[in-house]
Parts: sequence; structure tokens; C-alpha cells
Amino acid sequence: MHNVTRRIRGAVAAALLSLTLPAVAQDENYPSSPIRMVWGNPAGARGDLIARLLAQKLSAQLNTSVVVDNKPGASSNVGAEFVAKSRPDGYTLLFNPSSVILSRALGEKLGYDIFRDLAPIALFASGPQLLIVHPSVAASSVSQFTTYLKANPDKLAYGSAGNGSPSHLSILLFLQSNGVSALHVPYKGSPPAMLDLVAGRVQFGVVDVGFALTLMKDGRVKGLAITSLKRSPRAPDVPALAETMPGFEVGNWFGVMAQARTPRAIVQRLNGEVMKVVQDADAAARLLEHDVLPLGSTPDGYETYLKNELERWSKVIRNSGLKFENP
Repeated sequence: MHNVTRRIRGAVAAALLSLTLPAVAQDENYPSSPIRMVWGNPAGARGDLIARLLAQKLSAQLNTSVVVDNKPGASSNVGAEFVAKSRPDGYTLLFNPSSVILSRALGEKLGYDIFRDLAPIALFASGPQLLIVHPSVAASSVSQFTTYLKANPDKLAYGSAGNGSPSHLSILLFLQSNGVSALHVPYKGSPPAMLDLVAGRVQFGVVDVGFALTLMKDGRVKGLAITSLKRSPRAPDVPALAETMPGFEVGNWFGVMAQARTPRAIVQRLNGEVMKVVQDADAAARLLEHDVLPLGSTPDGYETYLKNELERWSKVIRNSGLKFENP
């Protein structure tokens, strides 16, 4: 009986070993075929261009094709769900924007769980926003503006790209942090919100740096502060919001993830390759053209970042007492 038991145990161990050996060999040979990097938005916008820059750099480093696959819909969640349900082999990756966390914080019904179904690879980059006001607003600095808001509660209106959008939540955080209030006017996207700001129908808002600089150059708006911790090389004369509000930082950030059961060795390999792009001078210069700054992280560091962002925005939403339904 003991001999039979030993033989069974030996057979089981051999079978398990035979199952693991191909996986190890596969990890060592990775990648041996093209990689698909899913971007959950249409082609052509800033995020798509950044995804294609990363794909181009990774293709050269990995000596294989990394192809961007646009799967737009549901604030990038169609693409995220596709990757969450893909094979965990490292050949289908997700290039995700910050909306994947905002959707969770807003309590949207999703067909996947970002922490259960996706594996963080690296935080890649972030695009700060610029706080702008209409020229009629009697303020030329953040301090003057917050003083003006306190003296005129709910008298000023701000436009955003829609309820629960990054531009909406960024302003909510700014208002809550300063103990002030204003009226929110949601639009279907940033362009109509900015058109109404220029026309004076709303008095302030946040927008991507490049768009803001164009409006500022023409004198159609006043730029008060950039939402990154440090000033942007593209707008060195515009103070960082953190200079008035220490530690304050918001922006549209981007990261790379894989299916949750992707082998750790592949996740670590991809993290190293993404970090090479983060540290690449050419990539940094090309990102800056889109007003985006490289960041970088370990897989564990990106997971911590995601959890911190979820906690931060969930608190902002709870404190607002609002329910978000896009117009």
C-alpha cells in the first residue's frame, strides 16, 4: 500500500511538473508573437497618440510588433473588460486612462473588477490640467480666486466635460479643499464647455494645458495655475497649484495593465520595458509635445496608486452628495 501511495504521489508530482515546465519555457521565450495593446477610446485623440508612442517604443525594445487596438465605449470600460476577459498570456495588454478608477469611484456597474481581474504593470504618464478663469473674474492668482469664491458663494459657475468627468471631479476637489462652492454646468465634452467659458456663460474650469495655453495667448482666458506638483516646461510662468495648496495634484494619467492571471515573470518583464520608455529622453520630449509627463512605477507601486486614487475620488464624490448622470 505504501509503495502504491508513493507511486501515485510521484505520478502526480511528475504531472504537475510537466504542466509547469511549458509555462516556464513560455515565459522565458516571451514575447514570441505580436502584442495587442487595447486603448478604450477612439483613434486620434491625445491618449491614443500616447498609446501609439508607447507601442512604437516597446516594439523596438521587444523586437516584436506591439499594435494599438482601439475599443471605445463606456468611458474606456469596454476595452478594460475585453482585456480582463482575455487570455492571461501577456499578449493582450490594456493602456488605461484614469477613468477606469473614476468609473469605480462613481459606482458604475462594470463587467469586470479592476483589482480582481487586471494586473497592474506600470503607471506610465500623467497630463496635468490648467485652472482657467474668464477675464471678467476679479482674480489673477489662486489666492485671489479662492478669496473671491468665498465672498461670492455659488455665484460663479464652472463648466466640465460632463458629470463625473475628470474636469468635473478636479474642480470638486479644488472647491472642497478650499471650503468654497460654485455652480456646476456639465457639457457633452470639453470643447463646448470651453466655448461657453470664453463667451463668459461660465466663469472657470480646468482643461488640458495645450488648449489652455492657446486660449491664454489670445487673451480669451486667464491661467491661474497648473495642477501638477511642479510647473510645466511648456508654461514656466504659470505657477503650480501646489505652490498655494501644498501637495495638491490632479491630472489625466495613463498606465499599463494585463489580465490578472498573467505570469508574474511576464508582468515584471513588461514593467522593465515600460520603465525603459519612461527613462527615454526621446519619449519624454515627445510626451511633452502632448503636455504629458512620464511617471513610472513598479507593478506593486501602480496597484497602490490605483487604490489611493480610488479612495481619494470616492471621498470627493461622497462629500459632494451628488449622483452622477451624464447629460
